[in-house]
Amino acid sequence: KGMADLIALPGIGPNTAGAILAYAYNQPVLFIETNIRTVIIQHFFAAQTDKVKDTQILEILEQVIARDTPREWYWALMDYGTHLKATKGGQLDKVHGYKKQSKFEGSRRQLRGKVLRLLIEGGHTTDELAAVVADDRLPTVLSMLEQEGMIAQTGHTWHLTAGASVA
Repeated sequence: KGMADLIALPGIGPNTAGAILAYAYNQPVLFIETNIRTVIIQHFFAAQTDKVKDTQILEILEQVIARDTPREWYWALMDYGTHLKATKGGQLDKVHGYKKQSKFEGSRRQLRGKVLRLLIEGGHTTDELAAVVADDRLPTVLSMLEQEGMIAQTGHTWHLTAGASVA
């Protein structure tokens, strides 16, 4: 799989596609994640007062990526970024256009995850899902997952689609 193939999948953007290619296939592709931003800002833009753009971060990554061992290099970068955030803070206020992801607990992302985990076990009707999930947003989430091609309904039963891959 290439970057374009992955980006064509529902819910996969360039950074997720890059992470998949780097971690699963050990390809030296560039992608940005919060911990990676933290490391690059700390070591290359700490004194900069202007907001840092992703294009600037990608330029640095292009120069420093370990092309022979990208998987291990990104693992180390992620671990180091976690350490920096815990000891010095993420400095993400320096990033141009960065928006902190909304809280997971109680989010629609969490609800989507619950639905997908239930459907991994096998098909369920809307009523069965509602009995476990008990959330007014369930019909919207089911509709969105169906539009994205992750789930389908046969008769009254929801199930994962053949192309859906849920880890």
